[in-house]
Amino acid sequence: MAHHSSRNILWHRAIAVLLAVSALTIEPVLAGDGATEHAQLAALIRQLDMIDRLAEHSASLPRQDGSRYYFDYERLHKDIERIRQGVRDYLVPERAQPRDPVELLGQYRQTSEAYQ
Repeated sequence: MAHHSSRNILWHRAIAVLLAVSALTIEPVLAGDGATEHAQLAALIRQLDMIDRLAEHSASLPRQDGSRYYFDYERLHKDIERIRQGVRDYLVPERAQPRDPVELLGQYRQTSEAYQ
């Protein structure tokens, strides 16, 4: 059975609450309603900013010694930044370019060096 630190439990609860609030507060986008879509995407960027700050705070906490696995906050930060930039590029396109086909990194569970 995997041991979960209180930090990880708080992190997961915070993300779950944020996602639940996001789902309840953002109305569905109506077809052709660009102003509503723009407002919702701007709200999405603010929510990504909150998640990124929460992850940054969690990453600054000391890791539990002896834990085999740890959460890769740097990888999460890169994925959040990639999503954020994609939304910004949609909202304010600099010029017409093909979409960057690089996928998100994912796989945030990493093995500690002591166990490799």
